[in-house]
Amino acid sequence: MRLRELRLERGLSQEKLAEIANVHRNYVGVLERGNQSASLDAICKLAFALGVKPAELLNTLP
Repeated sequence: MRLRELRLERGLSQEKLAEIANVHRNYVGVLERGNQSASLDAICKLAFALGVKPAELLNTLP
């Protein structure tokens, strides 16, 4: 998942992204480390908060 890359491109902290996406602040870190898979609901919330389509979060191709 490209979550960390997109978050950093937008200059957001994990806490700020979590606040915008309305998810728990620790959840963003857990997802970025790959400790847990994101739910479809979380993918949609995070994508909206980052201003991208959900598919772009999942795109691992360069």
